[in-house]
Amino acid sequence: MKQNAVPYLSFNGNAREALAYYKEVFGGEITNVQTYGQADFPTPPEAEELILHARFRQDPLFFMVSDAFPGRAVEIGSNITLTLELESSEEIETIYGRLSERGNILMELQDTFWGARYAKVEDGFGVIWDLNFEKSRN
Repeated sequence: MKQNAVPYLSFNGNAREALAYYKEVFGGEITNVQTYGQADFPTPPEAEELILHARFRQDPLFFMVSDAFPGRAVEIGSNITLTLELESSEEIETIYGRLSERGNILMELQDTFWGARYAKVEDGFGVIWDLNFEKSRN
């Protein structure tokens, strides 16, 4: 694993506002903005324009953001997870297995509509890990 853990910030419908604020504060660039309405799964009308995923970069500062899906509000203090961009199917399965042993699976390891294997696991210490392997890398 060569990647660093990347902070992932979750918001209650104001991710777009937060991104604009961070751009004002740090400069940098907002990229890869995708809304829930653009995703390939059922989305209620009130979530169509909410951010499903976006990236912010002002080297060396890098983080990702999203809005919580309606009905799944985030609490301040639990709105930050760490994302690992993994390099192989074997690596994501190994890390997933190890974290799952003493943790709580929040999203099973699965293929996604964005072309990755992905899982979300809360470890035994309450830290939430987003595990992502872009299959096009292999």
